[in-house]
Amino acid sequence: MRTFALPLLFLLTAAASPDDLHRWQSEALRVTIARDDWGIAHVSGQTDADAVFGMIYAQAEDDFPRIEANYLTALGRTAEAEGEKAIWQDLRARLYVSDDKLKLEYLKSPDWLKTLMRAWADGLNYYLETHPDVHPKVLTRFEPWMALSFTEGSIGGDIERIDLDELAKFYTGHNASRTATADGAVFEPQGSNGIAIAPKLAAPGTGSLLLINPHTSFYFRSELQMKSSEGLDAYGAVTWGQFFIYQGFNPHAGWMHTSSGVDNVDEFAYQVELPELGPRYRYGSEWRVMEQRPVTIRFRKADGSFGERSFTTYYTHRGPIIRSELSSSCAPPPHKDQRICWIAFAMMDRPIEALQQSYLRTKATDLASFMKVSDLKANSSNNTVFADDKGEIAVLAPQFMPKRDNRFDYTRPVDGSDRATDWQGLHPVSELPNTINPPTGWAFNSNDWLYSAAGPFSPKSAAFPKYLDMAGENYRTVHATRLLTQPGQWSLDRLQATAFDSAQPSFEVLVPMLVKAWRALPAKDPRRARFSAPIAALNKWDKRWSTESVPNTVAQFWGDELTKMVAARKWNDQQNPFRHMEALSAAEKLTAFGRALDRLNRDFGGWRVPWGEVNRFQRISPLIDPPFDDNAPSIPVGFTSNKWGSLASFGASQKPGTKKWYGTNGNSFVAVVEFGPKRVRARAITAGGESGHPNSPHFNDEALRYASGALREVYFYPDQLKGHTERVYRPGG
Repeated sequence: MRTFALPLLFLLTAAASPDDLHRWQSEALRVTIARDDWGIAHVSGQTDADAVFGMIYAQAEDDFPRIEANYLTALGRTAEAEGEKAIWQDLRARLYVSDDKLKLEYLKSPDWLKTLMRAWADGLNYYLETHPDVHPKVLTRFEPWMALSFTEGSIGGDIERIDLDELAKFYTGHNASRTATADGAVFEPQGSNGIAIAPKLAAPGTGSLLLINPHTSFYFRSELQMKSSEGLDAYGAVTWGQFFIYQGFNPHAGWMHTSSGVDNVDEFAYQVELPELGPRYRYGSEWRVMEQRPVTIRFRKADGSFGERSFTTYYTHRGPIIRSELSSSCAPPPHKDQRICWIAFAMMDRPIEALQQSYLRTKATDLASFMKVSDLKANSSNNTVFADDKGEIAVLAPQFMPKRDNRFDYTRPVDGSDRATDWQGLHPVSELPNTINPPTGWAFNSNDWLYSAAGPFSPKSAAFPKYLDMAGENYRTVHATRLLTQPGQWSLDRLQATAFDSAQPSFEVLVPMLVKAWRALPAKDPRRARFSAPIAALNKWDKRWSTESVPNTVAQFWGDELTKMVAARKWNDQQNPFRHMEALSAAEKLTAFGRALDRLNRDFGGWRVPWGEVNRFQRISPLIDPPFDDNAPSIPVGFTSNKWGSLASFGASQKPGTKKWYGTNGNSFVAVVEFGPKRVRARAITAGGESGHPNSPHFNDEALRYASGALREVYFYPDQLKGHTERVYRPGG
């Protein structure tokens, strides 16, 4: 173990003022960072603010470019780094954020939160000051108010539902620039799994158990521990650049967020007039003046200089205008003729409450205190699976849930001029479809609806407004429910095995459909002979993945072709694409199968290819959008896309210039946690490794374990770190 002191002043650049330097160095003296033998940072500070200072400094050490990229996205400044192609992404963000607005929100924030935001900015600025070799693309200095631009750590925030092409059409009359996907690259669902097991189902001496299994883009989060003398002690996954553990646990409780299918983001269609004084929209019997806000987007040109694009954006009381469409949604009764409607987008916009809730829940010690934090009602896009050392378990709905009139279909734009369609405040948390301490002793969520969380003891959909949750079930729920209802005692080992169970229930349904379609072919159809051997292999197959399985390879190529067919239909039902695959005709299923065999012949010389030769994990570049190379080292992976009901998820496809399939999303962080009677135990794995630096031993040191599901021990307590510590230092050291 090596220990380093603070750097001398002459190592610092002259960019900071003497007051800044003195403050940063004083904060650094109150922080200790211990890096374990996997490179994971265990950050300790005297106060919560000290811990925030240290943990964001440690994140910057591991991958500053991802921190900057996240804040360029959140602040609407990506075009300053990436050029004109990012203008529409920036405009979308700027519909909700601006520097002036965030500064006002900062001033309104409670003092304790301001203290944390200042520590956050100080930690990042101290990192940049002590690392003059690091050259940010845009953000050379961080301000405390910037933290309020990025308060919720999920993979896809609500704002991403705004279509960039439609936004560009409305504000310019032209389409946004899109990047074509490689051959074989189709929609890959992202989400998560969470399982909570109560002690009554566990082995003697075992407490509550929790599975934390987000399915995101790889390297989307850091893994670390942060603790202070003020009661903070949390471990888990942190979205790059944020100062709270997003999915993780403390000594008493754990929380796992899964992207939700609830409907709490709405679109309102408005009838608009365009008089000389500016647009007006009809609301009931009155015409309201539409608010106008100027937005200027700065972008980098090819020669490195900068240009600007200016827009006038429009707002109703429900939110910004994001597109127009020909529709009858905004036509006044009794005539429901089609006309051009302007569409306003309504979503949660509560940055102060959201940041408070995200941070405070990491200090909750039981379900009661976690629910108290939830009363802030600033979690909009996530269900939460929860367990604590008192033996309580739960699946909680997002707490930001607008009250609406159940007569209307909020999955489509509703008539904004009808006052009855408007939001009527928020539901109390007690009115939401939460599952708390179910008699089953288990609770689960996998991005589907909340009415399957605990088998027969789940909330009943008929007891709630239909707009609360209409996502339905997916095959991961079918899979998990099957495993959770099997007899036997639960343990950390069993929970880990469950997380990597190899069944793919979707193929249990799809393959028999294919076999039936093939058997129905006329005797003289040439496909009877051509498909005979691969169909026989599929028919005998146990529908489980493994690196050695040939039938799994055939099924995956076929499933890839089915997914393309579904995407081409534009059903816009990304939660349940397999239902549309099942609905394809027998002829379409056979056509897709022929295409799959053609691809296998073209890329691998035939269909008898073990799955591990196709499905690979590779990390050879630190870039956020990395290259892949069939000639470079890679690792076989058995598990597959969660589309097929696999709990362990690996979203892979061919990349430009490759024949093999390389994963870019799916299992990104996996942890199993036991809240025992005396202490918490955990195992975890992160995709690739903790560091974003290719020359670091921790860039790819977890890859083999990741691919095989061999979770490593988490060093949560100081005695566990003994013998497993690479170095101890202070920020700046």
